[in-house]
Amino acid sequence: MGDGGRGFRPVERLVELANAVREDPALPAEAIAGMLVRHGESPEDVTGAAFTAGDARDLRAAVVRLTGVLTETDPDRAAEAVNDLLTECGARPRLSRHDGHPWHLHVDRGDDASWADWLLASSALALAQLFSEAGRPAWGECAASGCSRIFAGTGTGAARRHCSPACASRERVAAHRRRRGAR
Repeated sequence: MGDGGRGFRPVERLVELANAVREDPALPAEAIAGMLVRHGESPEDVTGAAFTAGDARDLRAAVVRLTGVLTETDPDRAAEAVNDLLTECGARPRLSRHDGHPWHLHVDRGDDASWADWLLASSALALAQLFSEAGRPAWGECAASGCSRIFAGTGTGAARRHCSPACASRERVAAHRRRRGAR
């Protein structure tokens, strides 16, 4: 399980998986595999016996657990949740090279770790890094009315409140109309 040489973006992978599983709690293995390939896994690693229906089930359960962290905005509780995951996963950074992938960082228990273990460990490490860079949870649920998509911000500055510029703009327009109507 690696990045296929295309760059390691575990937070983006996690957000995409979290939104997809929230939308479809029974997200099929093929859809999960497609997302993993888009985020650097080789197609061979997510087909046949390498990625089973049981792997998909366990991965969906891991995504649900991680979604609990992604929806936590209180800094102390979010930090505790990330630390708990790191402890549970036995996260010890190591460089790994397997299945034709170049050397890359792993934090799971070993190259034979389950997909769920791998996702929990790599996501927890990525969230810890993002948290430490921002000094707070740099993630959350969209604050726009009618939208509950999860997002993660990677830039500095004010905390994000919306999943996209479109949601932020809709909220600003709605607030403006409310203020104008209150006159």
